[in-house]
Amino acid sequence: AEERAELKSIANDPKEIEDRFFAPLSFGTAGLRGIMGTGLHRMNIHVIRHATQGFASLIRALGPDAAGRGVIICYDCRKNSPLFAREAASVMAGNGIKVRIFDALRPTPELSFAIREYGAIAGINITASHNTKEYNGYKVYWEDGAQLPPEHAGAVASEMAKIDIFTGVKLKNYEKALAEGQIELIGEEIDRKFLDKVLAHAIDRECVRKAADNLKIVYTPFHGTGYRFVPEVLKKLGIKHLYPVPEQMVLDGDFPTVKSPNPEYPEGFHLAIELAREKDASLIIGTDPDSDRLGIMVKKGDNYISISGNQLGVLLMDYIINARKAAGTLPGNAAVLKSIVTTKMSDKIAHMNGVYIEDTFTGFKFMAERIKEFEASGEKKVIFSYEESYGYMVGDFVRDKDAVTASMLVAEMAASYHLKGMTLYDAMQSLYEKYGYHCEKTLN
Repeated sequence: AEERAELKSIANDPKEIEDRFFAPLSFGTAGLRGIMGTGLHRMNIHVIRHATQGFASLIRALGPDAAGRGVIICYDCRKNSPLFAREAASVMAGNGIKVRIFDALRPTPELSFAIREYGAIAGINITASHNTKEYNGYKVYWEDGAQLPPEHAGAVASEMAKIDIFTGVKLKNYEKALAEGQIELIGEEIDRKFLDKVLAHAIDRECVRKAADNLKIVYTPFHGTGYRFVPEVLKKLGIKHLYPVPEQMVLDGDFPTVKSPNPEYPEGFHLAIELAREKDASLIIGTDPDSDRLGIMVKKGDNYISISGNQLGVLLMDYIINARKAAGTLPGNAAVLKSIVTTKMSDKIAHMNGVYIEDTFTGFKFMAERIKEFEASGEKKVIFSYEESYGYMVGDFVRDKDAVTASMLVAEMAASYHLKGMTLYDAMQSLYEKYGYHCEKTLN
């Protein structure tokens, strides 16, 4: 009834009709993303079912072993995310494919970890990452925990072209599939394993212990999935003075306190800056709604200024290499990966520290591919991967952007510089002096 009413409301609006029905949302390596609503070019249960049927056909073509390994389904805080996740689970179950679905919303990096931990063939994440509230999305992952490679995305798209959006979908009742064990709820057990892995990537807890009495950090999850794990990880790391922004710790797909829940935009940090001034914090950390991207603001005099994705990447890269050297945990074959659009300052850092560095195409799936190849050959051990678009991946236990682990290392890095009497703004200036001044500009 709601769908009929929605369509009747646009009956005399040819532009809106065209916008909703001129073509279906296109399925690519990042899955689907679009504005929620009724129509072929919108995100709704019919489009979710259609895409899932195409994905299920790809998995079934690989045989019963793939269907038995199953898929893991995750979702974020957006409107309709739990509904879309259940619809996807019902279609997979209707196709005889085992489903594990999280019992509540979770960060994207945990899905990537869980796929590998359970040995699943694939994963689905209902999220539109840092897009505005009108959007939702359908991200697809393969068995390596990375987003779907182009050849598999192409296969799903061609399957979808053969399937009628209404009559071609196989559905099984969600509650029935749950009762029969074909759909299984997961949560606490995989949470513990994920958090243990995150904390294992701390390098120098001693510097955090020494700085903890004076170091003050403000955190915002922008109403999203970082609300639980990021504060927990920072506290377990040893951060004593952590101040989450109360209004933005509330899970809300309307993102009522910001125009856009994107940590790339400084204007979204206005509440965090107010709190940071009140508490005299030297660092603000913000994670996007599905907790895969991370942005920071740092104290400079009486103001708080943004650190760009490139700048935070080189700060982390330099810190990880040198902290691990000092701790004696830097592998002899250590490697860093970055995308072709990311700053060349990383190359200077790598060369001056004797670490291998390589460019990939834009997208963490290409970095994950290289990690897989290095694992097979034993040639390199990837310690850090990043992109200028505020995405960071520490180590290789997650194969996508991971703001949970990155938040922990940013806090540890801030503690290390704090002991030297420096903020992360000062640290960035010192890196320019050491490695040379670099300028960046984005043309969009």
